[in-house]
Amino acid sequence: MTRPQTDWIVRKRDGRVSSFDLGRIERAMENAIRAELNLADKQPLDSEMQGIVKQISQEVAEQIAQSASSDQGVGVEEVQDAVELGLMKHGQYRVARRYIVYRAEHAKLRALRGEISLAEDGVTERVQMHVTFDDGTKIPFDSNRIHQRLAAACDGLESTCSVSALQEEVLKSIYDGITTREIYRAMILAARSRIERDPDYDIVAARLMLNVIYHDALGSAPSQKKLPQVYRNQFEHYVIDGITAERLSPGLRDFNLTEIADALRPERDTLFQYLGLQTIYDRYLIHVDGRRIETPQYFWMRVAMGLAVNEGEDKEQRAIEFYNMLSSMRFTSATPTLFNSATLHPQLSSCYLSTVSDDLEHIFKVISDNAKLSKWAGGLGNDWSNIRATNAHIHGTNGQSQGVIPFLKVVNDTAVAVNQGGKRKGAVCAYLETWHLDIEDFLDLRKNTGDDRRRTHDMHTANWIPDLFMKRVQANEEWTLFSPDDVPDLHDLMGSAFEERYRHYEKLAADGEMEMFRKVSAVELWRKMLTRLFETGHPWITWKDPSNVRSPQDHCGVVHSSNLCTEILLNTSKDETAVCNLGSINLKNHIVNGQLDLEMLRETTMTAMRMLDNVIDINYYPTPEAKRSNQRHRPVGLGLMGFQDALLAMGLSYSSDEAVEFADRSMEAISYYAILASSELAKERGKYSSYDGSKWDRGLLPIDTLDVLEQERGEALDVDRSASLDWTPVRESVAKYGMRNSNCMAIAPTATISTIIGVSQSIEPSYKHLYVKSNLSGEFTQVNTVLVKELKSRHLWDDDMLDALKYYDGALAEIDRIPADVKVRYQTAFEVEPYWLIECAARRQKWIDMGQSLNLYMQAPSGKKLNDMYIDAWKKGLKTTYYLRSLAATQVEKSTVDVNKFGIQPRWMKNKSASGDIRLDRGHAATETPVEIPATMVGQTCDPDNPDCEACQ
Repeated sequence: MTRPQTDWIVRKRDGRVSSFDLGRIERAMENAIRAELNLADKQPLDSEMQGIVKQISQEVAEQIAQSASSDQGVGVEEVQDAVELGLMKHGQYRVARRYIVYRAEHAKLRALRGEISLAEDGVTERVQMHVTFDDGTKIPFDSNRIHQRLAAACDGLESTCSVSALQEEVLKSIYDGITTREIYRAMILAARSRIERDPDYDIVAARLMLNVIYHDALGSAPSQKKLPQVYRNQFEHYVIDGITAERLSPGLRDFNLTEIADALRPERDTLFQYLGLQTIYDRYLIHVDGRRIETPQYFWMRVAMGLAVNEGEDKEQRAIEFYNMLSSMRFTSATPTLFNSATLHPQLSSCYLSTVSDDLEHIFKVISDNAKLSKWAGGLGNDWSNIRATNAHIHGTNGQSQGVIPFLKVVNDTAVAVNQGGKRKGAVCAYLETWHLDIEDFLDLRKNTGDDRRRTHDMHTANWIPDLFMKRVQANEEWTLFSPDDVPDLHDLMGSAFEERYRHYEKLAADGEMEMFRKVSAVELWRKMLTRLFETGHPWITWKDPSNVRSPQDHCGVVHSSNLCTEILLNTSKDETAVCNLGSINLKNHIVNGQLDLEMLRETTMTAMRMLDNVIDINYYPTPEAKRSNQRHRPVGLGLMGFQDALLAMGLSYSSDEAVEFADRSMEAISYYAILASSELAKERGKYSSYDGSKWDRGLLPIDTLDVLEQERGEALDVDRSASLDWTPVRESVAKYGMRNSNCMAIAPTATISTIIGVSQSIEPSYKHLYVKSNLSGEFTQVNTVLVKELKSRHLWDDDMLDALKYYDGALAEIDRIPADVKVRYQTAFEVEPYWLIECAARRQKWIDMGQSLNLYMQAPSGKKLNDMYIDAWKKGLKTTYYLRSLAATQVEKSTVDVNKFGIQPRWMKNKSASGDIRLDRGHAATETPVEIPATMVGQTCDPDNPDCEACQ
């Protein structure tokens, strides 16, 4: 006989009993429904759902009545099973899924707590999770340990970072047998996912990441009190382990390791942000059998020792000097140096440039050289302008050439095949001069349509444009295309000499003395260049004449191209593969009390130039042509990063005359000290061997060569010539001692090294203030910590502000709550007019002996705007440009944002047509037909979206 419901018994898992309560079943279902519908905790359900809940509850009661009214009572699991079946019977499958997940989570929590339960035979048993150590040993899971580690990571940040919330998130990832490494990973991911809410979680994630590194390298994560002693005591063991495993150079044993270890500053590990630590952990820290044997400070010291190995009796002092510069993040060597310094293969150089001769043997030698150079982390630039055009006559076989395009397909596939040891992708850029008969096919290489055998989807391309072509575009005149075998000297000429010879060949063609040529409209060809650049991101726009006319080495060769990232401009020939050794000054760290600290910058530049010069003699050269060129001319490329951060530290907007002036003055100072440092190195070590006859030898500094370019071009340059420093000491030093390096300065993209030290990339404006950053380590939400700090100080940072920042894709312009002065200072890249980017670049270029990787951003592209922008860049004397950016590929996930709160359409959406396409209008150099941006173009730049760009830095 069934007892009354008030007498029903429910049997708990641990054997305890309680009275049956139908209301608990109803509340459990209501909570599952609210979770599914995303309703507030106590928000009432509509009448229909309330009716379903009541009906299912009654059916459950009927189903369990017989068991519940017995002396043994009904088991709680049987009740929950009946609820699940009832929900599915009534078609509430999604709610049932929520209920099942709820049961699973609580079952896990019981296991995590090690609760006791009754088995079917009445025997008590403990449900317990276990943790697996590296050696396979298992111990019971203890949530208190996780709490302790999270509490330590949140120490001092309790007002903004919730230990309990982090712990709750971590516990969701625990399973029986989980490893200690996976637990740390779960803790890091829990903190990382909250960085967008408050940047303090970045500090938490970084502290947790350091624990992982310490466990690998030191065997444990010592307390802050014990860390310095353990750090220094373990250093010699690290060196010995690395040498034994053949990962480090035996030459490190020649250092006084005790003196070196005493100089380590473990506290500088905290200078890293989380993403920087994750990046060096994944790809930079030396590892043996998967275990990292380096800590962050061992890493910096290893690089420093590798660069000081030839410093003689002073090598310990020099290594410590270099280490202090690196570990304080005032200067950072480029990625190849960080990868390979003090290893058995110290390939420390960043960029290699080669010229391809017009014979089959040399073509495939260069392709083979590309593979060798790329293997050890070098970025490549190839000049292909010497290769005869399609249908040109081949004397040896009496046949016709297929032109340059089929060979570039092989170059493309070689770059993909050689991925630099899994650390990053190999990358190469091919250059072609504008008069080449294959130029129009070259422009189409990155298209997604057409014959795929004539497409290079993975290789970069760049136009190498003479000034005469730009003049013809402005005058709307014809342009003549030639095959290089008919005009063999044209590629080696520049300026007025090129123009004279080019007109001579045009006359020969007009007189019928040349068969292989074609006349085109210069404007139409320029239009096609800009259209392809807009459609595919390639070929980049670079200029031959300013690159050559202003080159310090015009006396002994020709600059035939730039490199992978368009900042290196060095002579190349069949016998010489140009090499450049890069490193960048962190400009942000040289702003003190809102001003540029010139004395600190002088010290940094002097040390950095010594480090870069040392690379040349230590370097492992994969080819004899590279070794010959680098040791003969000794070029280095000192650049900068954190320009945007420096502006913010000074309270300046990128879109301002003050920013332009700062670009001018800061680059002048770097140029001043870099040239002086190279001259002082020449005094100590001797001039580079090809110095005699160079512009340096002729008394011409980079600023002086603007006049030379004006004279050769026959047009005035639209660039300010002012200076703030007394250059007399520099000129006197160069005249007296010469130069140690043929070239001193180049501004690289710093895609990865800026990530490592946590500053804005190179000379770039802020990409966005909240965005997803992708690289080979994964995807990471990035938030502008400086902006958040300012918004906090104004009591403006809250969940609504975060939602608004997500909705407007990391830009502030449309957010009404943001004060006007903040919007001006925190403009994003697409809000800064191209004028300011070009003006800043022109002011820098006057001081630089090579070039700069200059990305250009355009929010509402049109043919006229593109034409005006690139013409302006040419008239201001720029040597090269890099990517043209128009739209971003990766956006912050908006699934958690209530878009109904935002009634205003973002500005970037207003620039789209009804179909969603961006269109080029008919301007001076626009296209007649609408142009859609293909998916392959969107977001292709060096950071923040594209991992390929790490091939440069």
